[in-house]
Amino acid sequence: MKIPPETVQKWAITISEQINAIASKYSGAVLLQKKLKDVEPIIRIEDVDGARLVLEFADEIERMLGSKMKSVKRLADTAEDADLYHEYNASLQFDYFNALLVNTMDEEGNFIELGGEFPLEENEHFNKLSVNTLMSDIQVPTNVYNKDPNILNGVYMSEALNDVFISNFQKDPTLTWQYFGSSAGFFRLYPGIKWTPDSNGVVSFDCRNRNWYIQAATSPKDIVILVDVSGSMKGLKMTIAKHTINTILDTLGENDFVNVIAYTDYVRYVEPCFKGTLVQADLDNREHFKLLVEELHVKGEAKVKKAVKESFRILARANGQGSLCNQAIMLITDGAMEDFQSVFEEFNWPDKKVTHNLLALQGMEDIAYDENVMEYLHVLSRPMVINHDHDIIWTEAYMDSVLFKSKAHSLLLMTSVAMPVFSKKKETLSHGILLGVVGTDVPLLEVMKLAPRYKLGAHGYAFLITNNGYILAHPDLRPLYIDGKKLKPKPNYNSVDLSEAEWEDTEDSLRTAMVKGETGTLTLDVRAAVDKGVSVFAILTYQPYFVFGMVLTRGHGQYMFFGNVSVEEGLHDLQQPDLTIADEWTYCETDIDPHHRKLTQLQAVVRYLTGKEPDLECDEILLQQVLFDAVVTAPLEAYWTALMLTSAFLGTRSGLMRVIRYAGSEKRVGNNAVYCPTRVTLYDYQAMCKNAHHHTSGARPLLSVSHRQKKVELMQPCNTEYPGFMYDTSIRETNSIIKCGRCQKMFVLQQVPNSNLVMLVVQADCDCILNSFEHNATVKCNRMKSQKIRRRPESCHAYHHHENAKDCGGACGIAVSLTLCFICLWQLKPEI
Repeated sequence: MKIPPETVQKWAITISEQINAIASKYSGAVLLQKKLKDVEPIIRIEDVDGARLVLEFADEIERMLGSKMKSVKRLADTAEDADLYHEYNASLQFDYFNALLVNTMDEEGNFIELGGEFPLEENEHFNKLSVNTLMSDIQVPTNVYNKDPNILNGVYMSEALNDVFISNFQKDPTLTWQYFGSSAGFFRLYPGIKWTPDSNGVVSFDCRNRNWYIQAATSPKDIVILVDVSGSMKGLKMTIAKHTINTILDTLGENDFVNVIAYTDYVRYVEPCFKGTLVQADLDNREHFKLLVEELHVKGEAKVKKAVKESFRILARANGQGSLCNQAIMLITDGAMEDFQSVFEEFNWPDKKVTHNLLALQGMEDIAYDENVMEYLHVLSRPMVINHDHDIIWTEAYMDSVLFKSKAHSLLLMTSVAMPVFSKKKETLSHGILLGVVGTDVPLLEVMKLAPRYKLGAHGYAFLITNNGYILAHPDLRPLYIDGKKLKPKPNYNSVDLSEAEWEDTEDSLRTAMVKGETGTLTLDVRAAVDKGVSVFAILTYQPYFVFGMVLTRGHGQYMFFGNVSVEEGLHDLQQPDLTIADEWTYCETDIDPHHRKLTQLQAVVRYLTGKEPDLECDEILLQQVLFDAVVTAPLEAYWTALMLTSAFLGTRSGLMRVIRYAGSEKRVGNNAVYCPTRVTLYDYQAMCKNAHHHTSGARPLLSVSHRQKKVELMQPCNTEYPGFMYDTSIRETNSIIKCGRCQKMFVLQQVPNSNLVMLVVQADCDCILNSFEHNATVKCNRMKSQKIRRRPESCHAYHHHENAKDCGGACGIAVSLTLCFICLWQLKPEI
């Protein structure tokens, strides 16, 4: 059926007339404009100064992060001093509060051992979890004996941290969790909580496996993992080997580089795309390696020298692309080690010092393997420990596991600031004893609150990225997806590059400038449906890990206006029942004083303005704006009430919202036909797609000998393309035919006069759907191994002359089941 364009034009005119009549009558816009005209003499208009704002916000964020770093430094100093004056006692008897056992009683009503009375109270600041803000308690993984002498001595020594935890929290009430992760395996957490095991009754959390621990304990590293896939590795050995590789991969982060090679009598890269090179160990690449390792099969005879030689070649090439710091080869095999002397002489001497470390992976439980694998981190940490280089690190974004399990708060992206803790005893100096790592968590939402939206103008926003260009916070970062009825984090939520959110930055101009630490402005298109946007960016000069930027718009949103009304007049209108303010905004800081934490923002504002809470810290500019908005919009309540509207609402730039609802019946009529006429192709690099395939049912344990297969549809990260519509305001009407899949549609487009609307009429006999797309093999490979511009970490601790190379990994034997051979490569003069 042909659609007459003149008919659509008549419809558009009719709709325009009706919309304008309805808007004029029911919105109250004319009344609001009149009120603004009345108060025009007290209104001040200012241009949004992006250059000033971005530096102002950067300074605020810098001060906040600096405060967290000072708290962590106090913890590290205290822990080191406590250890210095503590004498190890192999027969020490000491009761402590075990987080898993606290408040647990036996059948006779007595508290069990290590599970004494530990008062807990729900706390708003800690996501409504029940905590004890007067003391910390100790979490011990299931695979660590909670009364081992090393545990008891470490716990006893670290009791000194309790007072510092409390003092830090008093100095900076915005602090969240503070902790000490011990190299012995225990985790001291403040405030203390009751730890809940998983559904199998196991406490699998091991602080030594967490990113904050690993990054603080070691410098950036290049790792080549060699795995023997010869016939002798069949069955249980191969299962253990795969688990070991996964454990090693989990110890890597975005500042590390890696590759995985399988060998028999020939060398095979598990990912041919990565042949001869190292790739950044971001989450995407680590998960990709895990999938490929799972598909490994055994056959043939092992010839390890070829694989070791290839590893040295990769590491030699990595001097221009890798971490430029620590280098190591991880060899996983069940066979006796061949003589590597000739290989070392050819590739490593005399420029580098190389030693062997054989770590025996003994026992039949996966946790034992994990314990031995983690030893390599202590080897790599020794140069830093001996030199007492207390580098402070900030982690990539992550989902807090406690929040995730508690369901007491919306899932939040976090970052952690951490610092290593060393033994200062003279007798241990040459051994480089790492006692553990101290740290604290920082919700990224709290960081971004320092750049309030009301200062950025309409459509403005701020964002944070890492030194590698990955997003920490951005309005278009979508870290969660819906799987059935559950909300889950995406597998690659913390390795989304800025270029995948700011999609008009086609030349990576913005990304490159920010990562390099430049300051200034760029004019770019942004995703918001506005005119040209201006991206203003600045680096946090104090902290090389984060880069802060923001987007402002030209035209609509370029100006801010301020009005001045009396507190009495504003308060009267602010407390009307139809009015609320944005509770997620910070009008007054309610998190500093515990007595204020249960106040809503509106309650806090009222109590501050009435003098009931003069100690509250409030944003005077924002309060001035919200009081002005309350006064100017006050007449709308009576106006809407007289019209008996079904519902009406008004939102202002200060976060004020007026809502009126009429308790009558409501009918809605809609048309489901949706179509985009002038088609352009847009891409979503954060999409999730269903992938039907076979996998094991349930949570298969490492050493399961049999399992059932079932077909399930798993959601996995993918790229999708979808049709978009770019509207040219100079076109008032048009019609055409457009192809849509296997069919075609006719459409007529007509601008609705006196509005920013267009009327689109289409045939509804076929649908356009979202399509996932696959890059061809070459494009996909290039995308995976591409190394965008990144700013390397400033510190590297690859070698110390006091370290004995023969003590690289400590003494060990070859286990019956499997051996992990760790070869340390230290550069005498590492280049950053």
